[in-house]
Amino acid sequence: MEEVGAFGEESSPGATLHVQMQQSPQPQNSPESDAKTARPNLSSFVWRTYGGRSNSTPILTTKDTIEGGGDVARGTSEKMAVGVAVLRESFDPWSHRERKEDGCKGCTKITRAATALYVQQQERLKLPLVPSVALPTAANAGSGRASPTTTTNTTTITSYDTTTSADTMAALPLRSRELDDGCPDAAPDQQQQLKHNGSVLALAVSDRYIFAGTSNGEIAVWSLGTYQLVQTIQAHKRSVLCLFLTDDYKYLFSSACEPTINVWCPKTFARLYEIYSTYDVGDVFSVVYSAQRETVYIGTQTQDIQWVNLKDPSRRVTHDADSHPDKRQHRFFDSRAVGGTSTPRRTEDHYSLIPQAQTVLEIDSGAVQQYAHFGWIFCMKIAKGTTVLVDPEEEVLISGGGDGTIKLWKLSDEGPQYDDGETITGNIEELMVLGEDDSPSVMSLAIDGSFLYAGKLGGVIELWDLDTKQRLRSIRAHEGNVNTLGMKFGLLWSAGTGGSASKHSTVHFGRDANNLAHNVSQRYNCLSRWKAHNGKILSSALATYQKDQLFITGANDNYVRVWRVNGMPTKMEEDVRYSEDMLITSLREFVSYKTVSARPEFTEDCRKGATFLGTLFKRLGAQIEMLSTDGFHNPVVYAKFSGKLQPLEKRKRILFYGHYDVVPADLKGDNWQHDPFKLVGQDGYLYGRGVSDNKGPIIAALYAVADLLQAKLLDSDIIFLIEGEEESGSRGFQDTIRKNKDLIGHIDYVLLANSYWLDDEVPCLTYGLRGVLHATICVDSKHPDLHSGVDGSNMLSEPLTELTLLLSKLKDHKNHVKLPGFYDGILPVTEEEELRYDDIASILLRRNPAISPIDALKRSLMARWREPNLTIHRYNVSGPDGSLISSHATANVSIRLVPGQEVEDVIKSLQTFLKSEYAAFESENTLTISIDNKAEPWLGVPGNYIFKTLEEAVMKAWGPAADDKDNVVAIPANGVHGKTRKPLYIREGGSIPPIRFLEKEFNAPAAHLPCGQASDAAHLHNERLRVLNLLKSREIFKTVFQKL
Repeated sequence: MEEVGAFGEESSPGATLHVQMQQSPQPQNSPESDAKTARPNLSSFVWRTYGGRSNSTPILTTKDTIEGGGDVARGTSEKMAVGVAVLRESFDPWSHRERKEDGCKGCTKITRAATALYVQQQERLKLPLVPSVALPTAANAGSGRASPTTTTNTTTITSYDTTTSADTMAALPLRSRELDDGCPDAAPDQQQQLKHNGSVLALAVSDRYIFAGTSNGEIAVWSLGTYQLVQTIQAHKRSVLCLFLTDDYKYLFSSACEPTINVWCPKTFARLYEIYSTYDVGDVFSVVYSAQRETVYIGTQTQDIQWVNLKDPSRRVTHDADSHPDKRQHRFFDSRAVGGTSTPRRTEDHYSLIPQAQTVLEIDSGAVQQYAHFGWIFCMKIAKGTTVLVDPEEEVLISGGGDGTIKLWKLSDEGPQYDDGETITGNIEELMVLGEDDSPSVMSLAIDGSFLYAGKLGGVIELWDLDTKQRLRSIRAHEGNVNTLGMKFGLLWSAGTGGSASKHSTVHFGRDANNLAHNVSQRYNCLSRWKAHNGKILSSALATYQKDQLFITGANDNYVRVWRVNGMPTKMEEDVRYSEDMLITSLREFVSYKTVSARPEFTEDCRKGATFLGTLFKRLGAQIEMLSTDGFHNPVVYAKFSGKLQPLEKRKRILFYGHYDVVPADLKGDNWQHDPFKLVGQDGYLYGRGVSDNKGPIIAALYAVADLLQAKLLDSDIIFLIEGEEESGSRGFQDTIRKNKDLIGHIDYVLLANSYWLDDEVPCLTYGLRGVLHATICVDSKHPDLHSGVDGSNMLSEPLTELTLLLSKLKDHKNHVKLPGFYDGILPVTEEEELRYDDIASILLRRNPAISPIDALKRSLMARWREPNLTIHRYNVSGPDGSLISSHATANVSIRLVPGQEVEDVIKSLQTFLKSEYAAFESENTLTISIDNKAEPWLGVPGNYIFKTLEEAVMKAWGPAADDKDNVVAIPANGVHGKTRKPLYIREGGSIPPIRFLEKEFNAPAAHLPCGQASDAAHLHNERLRVLNLLKSREIFKTVFQKL
């Protein structure tokens, strides 16, 4: 969101006073100069606190181009503490005014001198050239065209290519480069990247969750819909080696580097069973479950296969049974040393976090197949009818071991009898053996009908026919070990310890993929291989969610990555285009357009972005037009979705305002963790420039309307006006709207979503914004730049001295603005408003008690949101550094206005006051005052129909009734009765000029829905938007559009 504030400053509900400084030019030979070749001298710094709106960038000014700069870097500390300097490349509202005939000519002197200095410095640095760019100077910047009555001054600046790639979040090369076998290196779309603090050794996925077993004994649970971390379960004392989820999602089994097996409920995460053996089995590498027999089978380090029936009451024991592994003595580790002493067992603090099981089962000492393999049993599968040796619906157990063999086992319910007549429940009988002893270990298995795939050490995948017991083919798939295989979507999926993942055609490829015919020669071929991790891939899982086909990988680089591997659609496109995935897909393409309105080199990208948006609107059912008053500003995308309510007179018309342009993103350093114009998902967030401001909310609103159209529930007309110059002061927007007012027609409500919550947890509604005016005050001498030693005297009127004295008249030492009548007309604080501030302050204080006393916090919020202020931002002078008396001095001033203050009255008061004070100087110099930008304050009515509708929609979307474990977020109580908290009604210190303009132009009430969180870092490095917020915003818009 562009805020048309000082340096593009956006609305700041939680930010403190900003202090702007200029950094002096570094000496040419200094280390600092050498270290900043891309940015040789002047940089803007801002001191800010956490918790408020991010300050903006970007209209590119001549000064910005000359002096360099960068995006703002803000920390994410939860404490509101001042002290972090952040560098920014800023929207300069003063550089975009139209040239006037009586404008200050001294400003042109400064621009020309700075241009010459920059070019000289760059020539010394000898940086590689890129094409020159013609930029508007301070005299003509703004409209992009010359005034018909004046001569256009254009400064041509040669820029230098210092851009470097910054795709370091994934840090994955474009090619896997493992094997030179001709396999295509095309990587699927990466949906999300989930970070954990331990290696990911095992994965399972249900219809709602991703489960990851980690090296610290935890099971991490992420929502499959929002990718938010839902739960972290301390499941075992040591590394989790295996996760097995039953097909009906009833049980989740886990095993670890310890002799216990746990059974969990994958919905409530309760620990249902704890299973252990009476033998010292070591690590348990594999677990499977037979639904037909309700029996668990485990493969152990001691080369055994053991089993137990979950429903066998005879195997239940107490939690403190003496035979439990925690109680019994280990023959080696607990043996006594010489002298009869032993070391106590180590106890870690996290052991106590393991929940107690509801039931404990002890495996019968006879329920074991000893030496099932002559090596550790790394993997097992349960399958039906895989061989002619069993009935088609009969389950068989398949195991792979460290001895290199694969064995099939026939299962039975009854086992051998003890001498006392007791019968063991269950038994296994060897059916066949595949492979040879001492061949590479079998690390993973996958079943495709009667065909079996085995992943082995050394990167080989073997294909076996279980009917003929023949090895049909060996495939060299990876450089490292094939620790994980999966069979789904008619394809074989594999991943290796070299970090690559692959997909392969199979014997049934073509039959399962929508009955498409494929040549038999395509079977068993590698279809693609890509670098998936910067570590050893140890686990994978496959799932279908929201009609998306997902391949999920986990590695010892501590990441879980979710890949969208959709092939041919399984249903008609009309049925899938409104899915949540299509929303993300559209947003991904939208973000890819570098729609930076401040940079002339991105003009074509801005047009392409507008065209993409118009095409998307049209594809989803809208009538579109590209609106523009001239050819120099980015077009406004107009889209109309027609409701079905008849007659037309009864149909309400809602206008949604947004902007598709974004601020620049710094690619010169390591500030961005990835390419800012490539949407990347990580830990439940989407990262990319513009994802929060404002492309994400636009896409959410668009798909909300599409949902209503598809369901035939859209009664009202929805009008979208999406401009491309908001980050540049909304140049040409008002003229465009006025020119096309007949096309737009009557409007009943205005809605926008261009802001953020006050923190990361409580939803908000914004009902007030301050206005702003930006002015440039210049003092110009008729003399040239003079030397202070030669020409300086008390008889000479110095422009900088006079400007400093004049500006000192504007405020007193208590920051009280001294313009006559400045505080007249400001609306008093009502009792209802006072209660809102009490509510906001109490919530902020409850979340962060160290902020300040509640009264001080409340006063601070009021001062920033509902009280006016005047800020002097910067000085500029003519001439180079040294002992000079500058012939020209200029200062940039902004005034924040609040409801009750009229912009034109304040402008007139400012001009009259400055001219009157300057006249008292009796100076021979010339004073010039230019009004560069202005925006009216806006104050909504929280109790009106549109705000009440928004409030109900927010409560419905974020309330407890809508929340489940997927969402994690619950809205806390605010001292009122009821289960659902109302959203916070907040005001903001910045400005959005179009909101008040649209409200007045169409005589329609406006409301503002913040979609993102305070930590979204809009306009900063690593801008992001939480997936949950994006989906909830879609839900809110759908409710609002339907009800209004």
